[in-house]
Amino acid sequence: MIRPSDTTGGLSRPNTFRPLTISGGIRAAAGRTPDKAALGMDGRQLRYRDLVDRIDRVSNAARAGLGLTRGERVALLAPNCPELVELVCGLSAVGIAAVMVNPRLTAPEIGYICADSGARAMLVHPALADLARAADLPGIERMIELGPDYEDWLAKAAATPPEVAVEEWDVFAMHYTAGTTGEPKGVLLPHRSRALTFFGMAVEYGCYSPADRALAIAPMFHGAGFAFAVAPVFFGGYCEILPRFDPERALELMADCAVTNTFMVPTHFQAVFALDEGVLNGHRTPALRTIVSNAAPLAQATKERIVGYFGEGILHETYGSTEAGIVCNLRPEDQLRKQQCVGLPFPCTEVRLLGDDGLDVAPGEVGELYSRSPYLFNGYWGRPEATAAALREGWLTVGDLARRDEEGYLYIVDRKKDMIISGGVNVYPREIEEWLLRHSAVAEAAVIGVPDEYWGEAVQACVVRRPGAKVTAGQLMAHCEGHLARYKLPRAIAFVDALPRNAAGKVLKRQMRDAFNGRGAS
Repeated sequence: MIRPSDTTGGLSRPNTFRPLTISGGIRAAAGRTPDKAALGMDGRQLRYRDLVDRIDRVSNAARAGLGLTRGERVALLAPNCPELVELVCGLSAVGIAAVMVNPRLTAPEIGYICADSGARAMLVHPALADLARAADLPGIERMIELGPDYEDWLAKAAATPPEVAVEEWDVFAMHYTAGTTGEPKGVLLPHRSRALTFFGMAVEYGCYSPADRALAIAPMFHGAGFAFAVAPVFFGGYCEILPRFDPERALELMADCAVTNTFMVPTHFQAVFALDEGVLNGHRTPALRTIVSNAAPLAQATKERIVGYFGEGILHETYGSTEAGIVCNLRPEDQLRKQQCVGLPFPCTEVRLLGDDGLDVAPGEVGELYSRSPYLFNGYWGRPEATAAALREGWLTVGDLARRDEEGYLYIVDRKKDMIISGGVNVYPREIEEWLLRHSAVAEAAVIGVPDEYWGEAVQACVVRRPGAKVTAGQLMAHCEGHLARYKLPRAIAFVDALPRNAAGKVLKRQMRDAFNGRGAS
């Protein structure tokens, strides 16, 4: 795990020094407007003074009630709810890391994460309690259900600020990678990087003043989903939480709650635009000033529809990772000017594109993207080799390939592990996917490489048709011909009901390759 040096260059810290912590930011906001609503869900609202009260009770209950100390871990298994905010903030305020568990996992997968993280306690939503009990959890000493059991646990704890020294580099939360390319790894996020990410977001997106109102749509167990839900509260604003995604309900809340900002992933937009035109026209969102998209690339056709429906000057497309935080952002004024682009580096972020020789590539050439910023993770839990492999002299990579144009704008070409080598030539699936998505009958598309005796790898496309569409593989092949070089053309197109995705909206290409392994192209 990466940690700062314990030395201070011979200088002692000034008495004015206060570490950046998430709970500290919320406490400051509560001091300014204690009776203002901080969080809301399903008609229930939590004022800032009450949120801080519950955060303090979580801190003290974890120490006195569970006997946990700084440096330990607690697993959280719940869908989107206000309790996730008070739990993560309360635990981290005393140096205890929250292990965020995906509520869509199976019992064995939950057992793996709890065992790997070494969590000693688990807090679980009642709807997931049976699933948790079905998991093999030998290290879990206490399981507490949200609801009466949880409220009783809080009521027995003191509501006073805990007297525990927490450093900026203490772990705030542990999010597990989705396992799209291998075994899930615990990503250690410190207070400092997450708090500074919030400041960077406030500068770049311009929507986190105390007067702003956010809608939390994305799963909060995920790093991005949690960050976009908590950043508004960190700065004294308001966040309405959507417990489960429903496209029409999301549009209703944007209008009814006068939402000024929200975070969505591409699958959310697809669900919104699948609604009837009458529904879309009946739910306009006049207060909305900022939409941030992340987790997976937006197809250019989808961007154009977002701009057409929600309006110009609203959409940001952000590229980043759990490990790196936010790396770059394409601002609204560039959305239609720069196609398939993810913009310029985020504030305080440096980006390099390196070739296989470790040297910077020229503009227009493809290289592996490395970033350096205050937003980086501490490392992977218990995996020093994986941490070392991701770093090059302080620069971090998660294996994405990109190019830079003459203006310095960045374009994610593909994941290095998703790149196809067919006949000795590099083929980047995203370029093919973008062209398939231009066909009016295509709702989703994913391209992978499959084993081929002659080419080594052949291009295999998987397509989800739009409802009622009857396009054939031959028609899609003809759609691609003349627009893509022949070596990039799919050798086969399979029609599927849905693409396998994780909860963050990323397509699980490893799972797709496993399904096609040994079949080749036909």
